[in-house]
Amino acid sequence: MTVPPRTLIPVPYDTVELSKPTIAAVNGAAFAGGWLIAQSCDLCVASTGATFAVTEVKVGRSSPWASPLIHMIPQRIMMEILLTGNRITAQRAYEIGLVNRLAEPGDLLATALGLAGEILAGAPLSVRAARETVMLSTEMGRSAALVAARHASELCYNSEDAQEGPRAFAAKRAPQWRGH
Repeated sequence: MTVPPRTLIPVPYDTVELSKPTIAAVNGAAFAGGWLIAQSCDLCVASTGATFAVTEVKVGRSSPWASPLIHMIPQRIMMEILLTGNRITAQRAYEIGLVNRLAEPGDLLATALGLAGEILAGAPLSVRAARETVMLSTEMGRSAALVAARHASELCYNSEDAQEGPRAFAAKRAPQWRGH
């Protein structure tokens, strides 16, 4: 067997560009490719019965796609997950920061959609700038990230929505976001 081509698996921020927040809803086993999908999303909601594992070491493969984990979980935990291939529970995934929210299996979709609703309540350009700030910050050092984040926020600050937010707050009403 040869080394798989980089384009074999669509990996966000590598072979796929995403512009909107993504939320994984995990109910069951998220092993190998399932872990990749959950990891690739911006946020992750898991049912209490979900399990996670990067199992490649158990089948003689590798997981280069797991490298962004270093920005999500501590190094020693990442090392253990990748070196052993052992599964972790949804509770453990939550404790280490891989999962944002836990839900009972029957409430999983509602919990994920509720999180999406919280994001949708924000000003679209602000959400976009916040997402870009997080992604830029994982790619560079502190000073460079501050410069890049300021640049990513310019569209937001110069928008009509930037004026609407304070007006709505002062008037004690919900803002009417226009996305420009």
